[in-house]
Amino acid sequence: MAKNSREKALKRAENKDRRPTATAKFVRISPSKVNLVLSTIRGKKVDEALAILKYLPNGASEEVYKVVKSAAANAENNLGMNRDELIISEAYANAGPILKRILPRGRGSMDVIAKRTSHITVKLSQEGGSK
Repeated sequence: MAKNSREKALKRAENKDRRPTATAKFVRISPSKVNLVLSTIRGKKVDEALAILKYLPNGASEEVYKVVKSAAANAENNLGMNRDELIISEAYANAGPILKRILPRGRGSMDVIAKRTSHITVKLSQEGGSK
Protein backbone atom coordinates (compact mmCIF):
# COMPACT_ATOMS: atom_id res chain seq x y z
CA MET A 1 0.00 0.00 0.00
CA ALA A 2 2.83 2.40 0.78
CA LYS A 3 4.39 1.64 -2.59
CA ASN A 4 1.19 2.61 -4.40
CA SER A 5 0.88 5.93 -2.56
CA ARG A 6 4.54 6.73 -3.38
CA GLU A 7 3.85 6.07 -7.05
CA LYS A 8 0.80 8.31 -6.94
CA ALA A 9 2.84 11.08 -5.31
CA LEU A 10 5.48 10.80 -8.05
CA LYS A 11 2.81 10.96 -10.77
CA ARG A 12 1.28 14.05 -9.14
CA ALA A 13 4.71 15.71 -9.06
CA GLU A 14 5.22 14.92 -12.77
CA ASN A 15 1.84 16.32 -13.80
CA LYS A 16 2.12 19.47 -11.67
CA ASP A 17 1.54 22.73 -13.49
CA ARG A 18 4.92 24.49 -13.62
CA ARG A 19 3.71 27.84 -14.92
CA PRO A 20 4.44 30.91 -12.78
CA THR A 21 1.39 31.81 -10.72
CA ALA A 22 0.27 34.50 -8.30
CA THR A 23 -2.87 34.52 -6.17
CA ALA A 24 -4.50 37.22 -4.05
CA LYS A 25 -7.01 35.83 -1.59
CA PHE A 26 -9.87 37.44 0.33
CA VAL A 27 -9.88 40.61 -1.81
CA ARG A 28 -12.91 42.73 -0.88
CA ILE A 29 -14.27 43.09 -4.42
CA SER A 30 -17.02 41.07 -6.07
CA PRO A 31 -15.71 38.32 -8.41
CA SER A 32 -17.97 39.52 -11.22
CA LYS A 33 -16.32 42.97 -11.14
CA VAL A 34 -12.84 41.44 -11.07
CA ASN A 35 -13.63 39.11 -14.00
CA LEU A 36 -14.56 42.14 -16.14
CA VAL A 37 -11.04 43.49 -15.65
CA LEU A 38 -9.40 40.09 -16.14
CA SER A 39 -11.16 39.55 -19.47
CA THR A 40 -9.47 42.68 -20.88
CA ILE A 41 -5.93 41.46 -20.12
CA ARG A 42 -6.25 37.72 -20.78
CA GLY A 43 -3.86 36.61 -23.57
CA LYS A 44 -1.81 39.81 -23.59
CA LYS A 45 1.88 40.31 -22.83
CA VAL A 46 2.69 41.17 -19.21
CA ASP A 47 4.04 44.67 -19.92
CA GLU A 48 1.06 45.49 -22.15
CA ALA A 49 -1.36 44.20 -19.50
CA LEU A 50 0.29 46.29 -16.78
CA ALA A 51 0.03 49.40 -18.97
CA ILE A 52 -3.68 48.72 -19.58
CA LEU A 53 -4.38 48.09 -15.88
CA LYS A 54 -2.61 51.28 -14.82
CA TYR A 55 -5.12 53.46 -16.69
CA LEU A 56 -8.26 51.32 -16.44
CA PRO A 57 -10.95 53.15 -14.44
CA ASN A 58 -12.37 50.01 -12.76
CA GLY A 59 -11.86 49.63 -9.03
CA ALA A 60 -10.56 46.08 -9.35
CA SER A 61 -7.75 47.08 -11.72
CA GLU A 62 -5.43 48.07 -8.84
CA GLU A 63 -5.70 44.63 -7.20
CA VAL A 64 -5.28 42.82 -10.53
CA TYR A 65 -2.23 45.01 -11.29
CA LYS A 66 -0.58 43.81 -8.07
CA VAL A 67 -1.29 40.14 -8.87
CA VAL A 68 0.06 40.38 -12.44
CA LYS A 69 3.19 42.18 -11.19
CA SER A 70 3.70 39.48 -8.55
CA ALA A 71 3.29 36.67 -11.11
CA ALA A 72 5.88 38.33 -13.37
CA ALA A 73 8.28 38.65 -10.44
CA ASN A 74 7.73 34.97 -9.59
CA ALA A 75 8.55 34.00 -13.17
CA GLU A 76 11.76 36.06 -13.21
CA ASN A 77 13.10 35.21 -9.76
CA ASN A 78 11.89 31.65 -9.15
CA LEU A 79 11.93 30.18 -12.66
CA GLY A 80 14.47 32.39 -14.46
CA MET A 81 12.12 33.34 -17.30
CA ASN A 82 12.51 36.44 -19.48
CA ARG A 83 9.86 39.06 -18.69
CA ASP A 84 9.54 40.19 -22.31
CA GLU A 85 8.35 36.73 -23.43
CA LEU A 86 5.66 36.27 -20.76
CA ILE A 87 1.96 36.30 -21.63
CA ILE A 88 -1.08 35.92 -19.40
CA SER A 89 -2.37 32.45 -20.21
CA GLU A 90 -4.98 32.15 -17.45
CA ALA A 91 -6.66 34.78 -15.30
CA TYR A 92 -9.74 34.16 -13.19
CA ALA A 93 -11.46 35.23 -9.98
CA ASN A 94 -13.24 32.72 -7.78
CA ALA A 95 -15.71 33.61 -5.05
CA GLY A 96 -14.34 33.85 -1.54
CA PRO A 97 -16.34 33.90 1.69
CA ILE A 98 -19.30 36.26 1.80
CA LEU A 99 -19.48 38.70 4.71
CA LYS A 100 -23.12 39.11 5.74
CA ARG A 101 -24.27 42.42 7.23
CA ILE A 102 -27.75 43.47 8.34
CA LEU A 103 -29.69 46.57 7.39
CA PRO A 104 -32.68 47.37 9.62
CA ARG A 105 -35.97 47.84 7.79
CA GLY A 106 -39.44 48.88 8.83
CA ARG A 107 -41.65 46.98 11.32
CA GLY A 108 -38.71 45.20 12.96
CA SER A 109 -37.55 43.33 9.87
CA MET A 110 -34.15 43.41 8.21
CA ASP A 111 -32.35 42.99 4.90
CA VAL A 112 -29.12 41.04 4.52
CA ILE A 113 -26.31 42.80 2.67
CA ALA A 114 -23.78 40.41 1.10
CA LYS A 115 -20.27 41.86 1.00
CA ARG A 116 -18.52 39.59 -1.46
CA THR A 117 -14.84 38.65 -1.55
CA SER A 118 -12.81 37.03 -4.29
CA HIS A 119 -9.65 35.01 -4.87
CA ILE A 120 -7.76 36.36 -7.92
CA THR A 121 -5.40 33.98 -9.75
CA VAL A 122 -3.10 34.80 -12.68
CA LYS A 123 -1.01 32.17 -14.53
CA LEU A 124 1.67 33.15 -17.02
CA SER A 125 3.38 31.21 -19.79
CA GLN A 126 6.15 31.91 -22.25
CA GLU A 127 5.17 33.24 -25.64
CA GLY A 128 6.52 30.26 -27.61
CA GLY A 129 4.88 27.39 -25.67
CA SER A 130 1.36 26.83 -24.41
CA LYS A 131 2.44 25.51 -20.99
